[in-house]
Amino acid sequence: MLLEADCVSRRYGEEYILKDVSLAIRPGDMVSIVGPSGCGKTTLLSLLSLLLDPTDGKVRVQGRDAKSFPDAERSRLRNEFFGCVFQAAHLVGSLSVLDNVLVPAFLSGRAREKRKAAGELLEQLGLSARASHLPHMLSLGQKRRVALARALLMRPAVILADEPTNDLDPRRADQVADFLLGLPSEGYALVLVTHDQQLAARARKRWFIREGQLHSDSDPHLYLRKPTVLKRNPEAPEHHGWAHLQAHGSENV
Repeated sequence: MLLEADCVSRRYGEEYILKDVSLAIRPGDMVSIVGPSGCGKTTLLSLLSLLLDPTDGKVRVQGRDAKSFPDAERSRLRNEFFGCVFQAAHLVGSLSVLDNVLVPAFLSGRAREKRKAAGELLEQLGLSARASHLPHMLSLGQKRRVALARALLMRPAVILADEPTNDLDPRRADQVADFLLGLPSEGYALVLVTHDQQLAARARKRWFIREGQLHSDSDPHLYLRKPTVLKRNPEAPEHHGWAHLQAHGSENV
């Protein structure tokens, strides 16, 4: 087992964002999670990527309770074991496309070793001609593909993608989706959260979040039924966890 959430809950004050969520990720898995804005999808990714700790329950990485990991081990896992694809690209504006892809290697002291792999990823994603460009010279779709190459550089075991096709035109969205959905055949595990029902339907394992709980999509009536109110604390920063990684740079730098 690569990654496991075991009866995980996350609450702010007395209000639960997620309640008793269990999910197991194995090599080659292709998992989609859908749900409306504010339902806890990004919070779940933050828990799985060790950016947030659960209020209750456990997250295990390769069988080990993540709460036992020191900060240095968590950072290493986020850099090498997880490949995170954010809603925004979060490229470093002062770095070239190639160097943006190499950021995880810079952090681990392996930039020289990974330079060839970074170039190969850019070629696979149709960005070889943009390798020396700065982020402001790229389209939104190109930035997304650079961010995807960065996430794959260290050959992580698990790819966590948050709305990877959001705000892209249909052609670019299809390109990104096709690339992502091809990764499990290469041994990666893919977990993506999305509003895009067509994209979600292409995954082999499909889930949705409703009223703070994770459900299989095998019961569409449960998904379509008008939900009861699950109050969300307006002070609860659902995107707080993933926003921490923006510290590595932004497109405005």
